Amino acid sequence: MTATDPALTALSQGWCALSLLHGRIEVHIERALQTKHNLSVREYSLLDVLSRQHDGDGGHLQMKQVADAVVLSQSATTRLVTRLEDRGLLARYLCPTDRRGIYTDVTEAGLTLLEEARPTNDAALREALDKAAETPELAPLVRVVESLSTPA
Repeated sequence: MTATDPALTALSQGWCALSLLHGRIEVHIERALQTKHNLSVREYSLLDVLSRQHDGDGGHLQMKQVADAVVLSQSATTRLVTRLEDRGLLARYLCPTDRRGIYTDVTEAGLTLLEEARPTNDAALREALDKAAETPELAPLVRVVESLSTPA
C-alpha cells in the first residue's frame, strides 16, 4: 500500500473523525463540570472509577488498573489522586493483606460531589452527542456510541 492508497486515506479520515468527536465531547463536558462543580473530566472519571470498587475479591484497583481506566500514565494518575486527596475527595490506605499495597477510596465528600456532578456529566454528554450528530461525518460515530451498552 502507498500513502495515497484509498483504504489508508479512508482509515485516516475515520480516525480523524473519531478524534474530533472525542475532543468535542471532552471539551463540552469539561466546561460543564468545571463551571458547576469545579471538576475536570479526568477528576470526575477518577472519582467514578474508584466509586465502583468493592470489598470482595478483586474489588480494589491497583494504581495501574486505575491509570488504565482513566487513560492516564501511572505518574499522572498518582498526581491526580494526590490533588483529589488534598481536596478531601479521596483517601489512601494500606492494603490489609499486603502492607506494600496502597489503595485509594472515595471519601463521603467525594461521593457527594460525584453524585452532584453525575447529572451534569450525563447532560453534557447528551448535548455533545446531539450536536455532533448534526455533522454528517460524525453522525455515524454518534450512532455507534449510542448503540454501545457496556464499556469496553
